[in-house]
Amino acid sequence: MAHRELGPASLAVVKAVDAALETSDRVLLVACSGGPDSLALAAGTWRVAGRRQLPASALVVDHRLQAGSADVAARTAAQLHGIGYAEVAVVPVEVRAGPGPEAPARAARYEALGRHADRLGATTLLGHTMDDQAETVLLGLARGSGGRSLAGMAVRSGRWVRPLLSLRRETTAAMCTELGLEPWHDPQNDDPRFARVRVRRTVLPVLEAELGPGVVQALARTADLLREDVDLLDQLAAEADPGARTLDCDLLAELAPALRRRVIRRWLRAGGAADLSRRHVLSVEALVVDWHGQTAIQLPGVEVVRRDGALQVNVAG
Repeated sequence: MAHRELGPASLAVVKAVDAALETSDRVLLVACSGGPDSLALAAGTWRVAGRRQLPASALVVDHRLQAGSADVAARTAAQLHGIGYAEVAVVPVEVRAGPGPEAPARAARYEALGRHADRLGATTLLGHTMDDQAETVLLGLARGSGGRSLAGMAVRSGRWVRPLLSLRRETTAAMCTELGLEPWHDPQNDDPRFARVRVRRTVLPVLEAELGPGVVQALARTADLLREDVDLLDQLAAEADPGARTLDCDLLAELAPALRRRVIRRWLRAGGAADLSRRHVLSVEALVVDWHGQTAIQLPGVEVVRRDGALQVNVAG
């Protein structure tokens, strides 16, 4: 793509990418579906990578769930080459069967991205925006999720970087217009069978109409505030967890309930438990705070017993 003066939307995206990167990010990999968010991210990252003299490449995942998906992936790769990317990989994946297409497709996509990033030693950039964050918080509220889920997505989370969480979708769409890019619009983003689409198309507009503008920003701000709290609680739980096969009940009883439950959840996961719900954690906590000789607690993958004043976890036979 020929060098041109940046418009206001393009400048906002470039600034967001530049702010999200750290000195430890030496190689950049952009995940690009061809939609306006990831296409704008790719264009912004290319600018920043050039300024910082960092190698940058892109990956297009073909989920093969829709007719013509290979053509969409090829067109996306062509646009990425037009932006300036010399290295663009198109990776078809096998989406495993599941209760719905969203979670298995996401798992397959992240697996492919992780493998590719490992080969390159790259930091991986994802195109989630403030609108995605607001939708995530609302879905978490509707499902009765805990603080970690309501805290939404962080700009940096392990190997994943989401530079656009401070920007609205309208900004990424405007950047594509400014640069003459032609994003692909996934028809599933308009399919009301998906809860996220109903939140986007119906719930958020109703909230904006009834409560006034700024709902998306308020939900994203709530996620930021909650993340600060749950990060601290998780840190305290890690410090309080002895990392042993047993947990001393007297020491657990002295902890505040929110912290005690986090320690129990960490300990259960380390012991092999899976698919833990709040009910599971509370049933184990009762062995500490409401002990009256209960038998073993059966959880997915493990059982927990209280013996000699301590909790013990055993892999279910």
